[in-house]
Amino acid sequence: MSQITNYITESYTELINKVTWPTWRELQESSILVFVASLLIAGVVFIMDWSFGVNASDSIWKGVVGNLYDLF
Repeated sequence: MSQITNYITESYTELINKVTWPTWRELQESSILVFVASLLIAGVVFIMDWSFGVNASDSIWKGVVGNLYDLF
């Protein structure tokens, strides 16, 4: 039992004294960067899905693959 207590105490001490935590400003900047990158990637995936035809079945646009299938 003393080993578990020792482990928890050392872990707490390391987290408080040895870890370099980001400042509030750095945390905000990183969060904004992740949010913008996520929006860009989601937009690219949406455009790719829409252009290749991964959309609703009642949609007018069938996509590139759907139009190729209609040729044959």
